[in-house]
Amino acid sequence: MQFDFQGNVPLFQQVAEQIEHAILNGSFPEGEQIPSTTEVSTSYQINPATVLKGMNLLVDKGILEKRRGLGTFVTQGAQEILLQKRQQQFVECELPTFIKEAKRLGITAQSLVKLIEKGYE
Repeated sequence: MQFDFQGNVPLFQQVAEQIEHAILNGSFPEGEQIPSTTEVSTSYQINPATVLKGMNLLVDKGILEKRRGLGTFVTQGAQEILLQKRQQQFVECELPTFIKEAKRLGITAQSLVKLIEKGYE
């Protein structure tokens, strides 16, 4: 996990995003326990309350679940939830900028589709 202590994104949000990334790349598999609040806060010198706030964001979204006396675990289906979220973000945020730039450069829709298809080969 990497954190930007000087950036504009609050640390608790960065904690949540880093955990999401670890779930998506398979570092934290579904059904498995993630590092405790204390482990994360000690390893990265972040206030435990900040780490807890980030983890609670993911609990509220159904990505993580707390098991009393056992710890915090990745829920079944968490990867799918995160993939859908990332796909929606891509379509809403990245794609319009991409299309706008392609238009500005004079790339036609047909050419763009061909380039995308070629990229998938």
